[in-house]
This record gives sequence, structure tokens and C-alpha cells, in this order.
Amino acid sequence: MLKQSLIALVLVAFAVVGVLAFQYLDRGSEGAEQRARPPAVVNAVKPTREVVRDRVNAVGSLQALNAVELTTEVSGRVVELNLRSGERVREGDLLLRLDDRQARADLRVAEAEVADARRQVERAQSLRSNNSISQAQVDQLRTTLEVAEAQLAAARTRLDNHRITAPFTGAVGLSDISLGAYLSAGTAVATLDSTERMELGFSVPERFLGQITLGQRVQGSSPAYPGEGFHGELVELGTRINELSRTLPVRALIDNPDGKLRPGQFMAANLTLREREALVIPEQAVLLRGADKYVFIAEDGKARRVSVTLGSRTPGLVEVAEGLSVDDPVIITGQDRLSSGDRINVVEDDKAIPDNRFATSLES
Repeated sequence: MLKQSLIALVLVAFAVVGVLAFQYLDRGSEGAEQRARPPAVVNAVKPTREVVRDRVNAVGSLQALNAVELTTEVSGRVVELNLRSGERVREGDLLLRLDDRQARADLRVAEAEVADARRQVERAQSLRSNNSISQAQVDQLRTTLEVAEAQLAAARTRLDNHRITAPFTGAVGLSDISLGAYLSAGTAVATLDSTERMELGFSVPERFLGQITLGQRVQGSSPAYPGEGFHGELVELGTRINELSRTLPVRALIDNPDGKLRPGQFMAANLTLREREALVIPEQAVLLRGADKYVFIAEDGKARRVSVTLGSRTPGLVEVAEGLSVDDPVIITGQDRLSSGDRINVVEDDKAIPDNRFATSLES
């Protein structure tokens, strides 16, 4: 019995020694492997200081700053027509004239009556100076003159109503009116839109309410002109928040010197809220683990993990609000395989950063 116990005790001792030896050899092999692993080849760049713009993106529709539908005030036949769709006209240009022969004749009659009434008043005033007529007669003639002058003004208005002139400088819309056509009073002739500057209406989320001020820059883009930007400024703020969308309606004036933009056109708006100078790095350098955002920087031939606080971003670039200085080389390739303390070999590669990093602004 004692002999069997000794044999069992010896077997247990051999097993323990074997396990300890295996663990020792395993750790030794891992250490040798780490010592034999070559440094990771990476690319690194230093943060740069650039102008960062906090922006709000929205969509809206364009409207003409001034827009009217031209209509006739009297009935008549068209005898002069200067309407060409799409043509720009200046304020006061004659666009259409109806047959105004009767109105012209009425005007000449009114002018003659005014001239006759004025002569009678002048004669009566000279006679009154030597008491040849009474003051009541002079007053009656003056009343007759005032009535004639009022009738003359009415005749001129009736003549003007036969003409349609441009109330402001703008572009004429489509028209189906032909020379010689008879038009009734109130007939729509064409539209006229002022398009040198366009009004863009869009909405801004209410969380930006404290950052919005008149005069802020707005940049618009349209799918009709890809790659082309249209510039303007914020000119009006709404007085009420929309309770359903929680947004504030605003309006901007967009420059349209070439007349490319049209009323009713869809446009994407980009409102600049704030500008500042800040540190930016390539977006590809940032790694995420849950809510933690971090980068690796190259330090004395080793990688060091650094947590960062990010700000505004645009495709290719991101603002670093906290965590880095302008002299920290940020690793931008191979960082997803690194751990803090790993040996690295930093090499230069012009193609390590995509071309879109040269974007000029950052967006919130």
C-alpha cells in the first residue's frame, strides 16, 4: 500500500514539472518571435492648420426676387409686340401696345379743352383787374379749368392702359400672343422675372438657431450644373419654428449674373455658420472602438496610441479639437494592425493620402 502511494506521488510530481517546463518554453518562443518580428512599415503626416468652416446643409427652391404676370387693363387689338421669350428687358421698355387710336383722339380733345379753359381764366383775370367781371365768374372759370385738367389726366391714363411696359429689369417668359390678336381686359400676356439675384428659401434645424445671423455666406449647387457653385448671403430669418420639422425657415439671395438659374429650380444650400483656424488630419488616420476615437503617432521608432476629440469633417479631412499638436506625426497607413509600443518604420509615400484631402472646407 505504501509503495503504491509513493508511485502515485512521483507521477504527480513529474506531471507538474512537465507543465511548468512547457509554459517556460512557450513563453520563450513567444519572446523570440517578438524579437524576430520586423518593424511595421507605415506612413505618417503631421497635422496642418487650415481654415475650418462649420456648415449646415439643406435643400430649397429658387424664386425670382421680383416676379409678375403681365396682363392687359383694357380690351383691344395688338398693334405692336416686343415680347420674345427668354429675352432680357429693361425697366420701362414697351412690350405690347393695343390699338389706341380712340384713346389718342380723346387725349387731343382733353388737351384742347384744357388749353381753352386756361385762356378763358387768363382773360377773366385781366378783366377782373379793372372790375369788368365779378370774382364769382373768375372762380367758376378756374373750376372749369381744374375739371378739364382732371379729364386730361384721365385721358392720358386711358392711353397708357393700352400699353404694357416692363415694371422692372428682368427676363420675359413664354407668350402665345400674336400681332393682330384681339385681347380682352385681364388677359395674361407673359411673365416677367428679375433673375440677376435669386431668392433661395430653405430651413435650418433649430439647434443652430443661436449661430445664425444675417449676412452669413451661403453656397448653392444644382444638379443641372454639376461641379459649379453659386454664391450668396443670408438676408431673412423666419419668426417662427416649424413645430413638425423643428426647423426655422430662412431666405438667401444667390447671385445669378449669367442667368443660368431659373425660378422654381431645386438647389442644395450650404450655410456657413462659423470660420476658424484649426488642426486637421487625414480622416483615414482615425480609428474607432466603441465611443473612443484614437490615432497612432510615431514616437522614437514606436507607435503610441493617442485618444482624440474630433470636430468638423469633410470627405478626406477631419478637425482634431483635442489630443494632438502640430508636431505629432500621425500614422495614416497600417495603423489598424498596430498596438501601442510596436516598433515601426516610417516611410514616405505621396500616394498614401487620397486626393480629396485637399478640400477647402470642413462641414459639421
